[in-house]
Amino acid sequence: MPRDILAVPPVPADQRVPYGDDPSQFLDLFTVQGKPRGAAAFIHGGFWRAKYDLTHASHLCAGLARAGIATASLEYRRSGNGGGWPATFDDLKAALTAARQHLPSDPVVLGHSAGGHLALRLASAKVAMKGAIGLAPCADLQMAYHLHLSNDAVVEFLGGTPATAPGQYSAADAKLHPALLPRILVHGTTDDVVPIALSQSFVSARVKDTPKPELIELAGTDHFALIDPEAEAFKTVLGSVERLLK
Repeated sequence: MPRDILAVPPVPADQRVPYGDDPSQFLDLFTVQGKPRGAAAFIHGGFWRAKYDLTHASHLCAGLARAGIATASLEYRRSGNGGGWPATFDDLKAALTAARQHLPSDPVVLGHSAGGHLALRLASAKVAMKGAIGLAPCADLQMAYHLHLSNDAVVEFLGGTPATAPGQYSAADAKLHPALLPRILVHGTTDDVVPIALSQSFVSARVKDTPKPELIELAGTDHFALIDPEAEAFKTVLGSVERLLK
């Protein structure tokens, strides 16, 4: 029986660094013992909503640090505390710039769930990163809307429906934007929070990109196992980071 990673006490970060004046504009650093093998930046999920913060992400970030990868966990404004599109995206670009001052190299950017959407969208922006890894990402915002995921969370994030805010969907949806960076999507087949169909749709839409994105489907894996360093899925997550670091 997998543990409830959301109920496990968080791992304290080694340092907290603000990158703006808002209380949600900061990053937590997880450092390594000895010489780092590389760097990562992590974007937590929670359907872009203010009530979900980066606390639960500490376990994965600490796991990456134990594996020799210096990691920054990025906090940002979300729906309900000044976020939404494009403020949330602007925060993350600023957070990555700040993180780079504390990391040994350009990072691989990972994101889980809604954070996975943001990581994939950052791969299409002009930011210093080695590639993106979406863990059970909300990789198709139109599909997220049509499935009414988390009581229409995407409507809150984008300020409307595809009919009332088409420009927001076009700008924000990672599925609609090419990237020149490698992207790996990791998704469990038994995910009932963000169905794997969203990742499958993304990869099909971006098949002509160079390099084209890769989808790793993990049989019998649920939504939260992907951010638990004690779960079997962590081997795949860590292996994906190591591939992009090379």
